Amino acid sequence: MNEPATAIEAAVAASPLHQLKDELDIVIPTIRNLDFLEMWRPFLQPYHLIIVQDGDPSKTIKVPNGFDYELYNRNDINRILGPKASCISFKDSACRCFGYMVSKKKYIFTIDDDCFVAKDPSGKAINALEQHIKNLLSPSTPFFFNTLYDPFADGADFVRGYPFSLREGVPTAVSHGLWLNIPDYDAPTQLVKPLERNTRFVDAVLTIPKGTLFPMCGMNLAFDRHLIGPAMYFGLMGEGQPIGRYDDMWAGWCIKVICDHLGLGVKTGLPYIYHSKASNPFVNLRKEYKGIYWQEDIIPFFQQVVLPKDSTSVKKCYIELAKQVKEKLGKIDPYFDKLADAMVTWIQAWDGLNPTSASFSNGKTG
Repeated sequence: MNEPATAIEAAVAASPLHQLKDELDIVIPTIRNLDFLEMWRPFLQPYHLIIVQDGDPSKTIKVPNGFDYELYNRNDINRILGPKASCISFKDSACRCFGYMVSKKKYIFTIDDDCFVAKDPSGKAINALEQHIKNLLSPSTPFFFNTLYDPFADGADFVRGYPFSLREGVPTAVSHGLWLNIPDYDAPTQLVKPLERNTRFVDAVLTIPKGTLFPMCGMNLAFDRHLIGPAMYFGLMGEGQPIGRYDDMWAGWCIKVICDHLGLGVKTGLPYIYHSKASNPFVNLRKEYKGIYWQEDIIPFFQQVVLPKDSTSVKKCYIELAKQVKEKLGKIDPYFDKLADAMVTWIQAWDGLNPTSASFSNGKTG
């Protein structure tokens, strides 16, 4: 890192975005000590961490001194959710969504423990959280594409020909960040491009258009929990399931369909993090291979799904989506019947821990 930590800390403290420290939780799934937080200390230390420990609950996870955090392992999840704990994946990073459920904040930033601070082309350390907050606090434009990308970014605006009636935009529910170094590839691409690294820094944020799906990556992601939280379920993955590494993909397809239906926005692009470790492509292939086949049916399902007009909240949309998953994807494999049931259980568990949580309805929260 080129800048002294004290200089970064001073800049972070002076930022108006620092005021959100009481409105945002950072969720981290992990199986190891969180030494990586030392690099993030200037940016993340003011915030509360929710750590979801995967794997052996008897293992002690060490967190660097000075961080405010709560840590949950599998025993805690079972104790808090009881029979409904079955909807939380085990031995898979999908366990992170338990952190979304127990949070009481408006915003969530989730990051993996092999993600480090990236640098922009000038060598300056990137405050990924600050950029995510900027994305979430500015409107999205899903109904008409602006060729200068995000018209709300510094130095940009709506271009000639952009309808004035759409310039107010819509609330942004999700901010999807990217990665330098190790790309987020599937196993077959990893195998044929084992040495490929992403070195391209694209200084852009764009709203994903309505009707367009995208492959959401959970390692550098932020969202408005009040707007979309109940739909940010990473599914049933990992131990005991026939599929893994599709947890964030599944959540991404679900939230995009619901955001399109409710008139919410999803942004992608900045910020970048530095992804330091490539996972084993042979292990990944074993986890992914059913998903690689199934996605050829799953994606058309999400492209064609229609939510009824009376689905006016995220929860109503999600329950309806679970119903259609069972009806249409259940024909592919019994796993989808189980997944649909887990989606309903997830909403029930969410309601149990968030009895007065806001749901987005007709342009208002409540």
